[in-house]
Amino acid sequence: MHKNPNQLSENGKVKNRPSINWEDTRVFLAITREGTLSGAAKQLTVGIATISRRLERLESALQIRLFTRDQQGYTLTDEGRDLISPAEVLEQAGMAFGEAAYRNHDHVKGHVRLATAQGLADYLITPALPKLIADHPMLTLEIVTSVSTTNLHRRDADIALRMVRPERGNVSIRQLGLLGFGLYASHAYLTARQNTGTSIPSFEHDDFIGWSEMQQHLPAAQWLTKRVKGRPLRLTTTSLSAQISAAEAGIGLAILPHFIAKKRNLVCVQQDVGCDQPIWLAIHSDLAKSRRVRAVVDFLEGLLAENKEFLV
Repeated sequence: MHKNPNQLSENGKVKNRPSINWEDTRVFLAITREGTLSGAAKQLTVGIATISRRLERLESALQIRLFTRDQQGYTLTDEGRDLISPAEVLEQAGMAFGEAAYRNHDHVKGHVRLATAQGLADYLITPALPKLIADHPMLTLEIVTSVSTTNLHRRDADIALRMVRPERGNVSIRQLGLLGFGLYASHAYLTARQNTGTSIPSFEHDDFIGWSEMQQHLPAAQWLTKRVKGRPLRLTTTSLSAQISAAEAGIGLAILPHFIAKKRNLVCVQQDVGCDQPIWLAIHSDLAKSRRVRAVVDFLEGLLAENKEFLV
């Protein structure tokens, strides 16, 4: 049974009170919020045995019982409930201390690996990089482009900015914007097209530029499959840049992001093709507080916010 924490010696001073490890208050709050040792262990990314040991140490130091234990989990005692507010004050003070250290640190430095779609990399992110580099001259960046989903669990990348929702698990995911697509062609192609009498939406005599077999899961590839009705595409590629070049050369019609096609002086033949895609940002949870990763995430969030209307 726990001793009374207010037990006094003859001179009126508290006697034999063990010192408190303030880190243990995080365990107290985690158990309070999760209701179980396993939930608290997962939140703090430590073992259950460590959580149990730290709780026992805290209760011993305070000389009170903080929780009652039953089959449903851990329930606060009256004494434990009275300590929630002071514990949260400690938590907030610790966070403020960390933020102050973050702000006062001289430089963001290190290497960040960003996985993203080629179109976003070439036409949105890379042109804006000078500002990021100027703000963080000790930061280096690697950009990996592909149309496949990046596995953040294997640390294929630190951050993913994709149109395919990344895998679930120990990953922080949120949508930052929307990327709009339309059907585009060059002025030369459309001039020649007028002479054939081809009409929208039949596209019976049109040539199309599309994705190779391995990218048939993409919305643009599926749209083309429905429209060509078994006819072969004039050209297939494995990259967006090749499709843009082919459309500019007048080879045929292509499903392209609006913000890229308009920059390349291509003509929109059909504005809405039902291929718009959300832009997802994913970060491995272990890296969410990394200063180097946070700097790139803040840059990407600002960039997407600034170009929100332009991207659709």
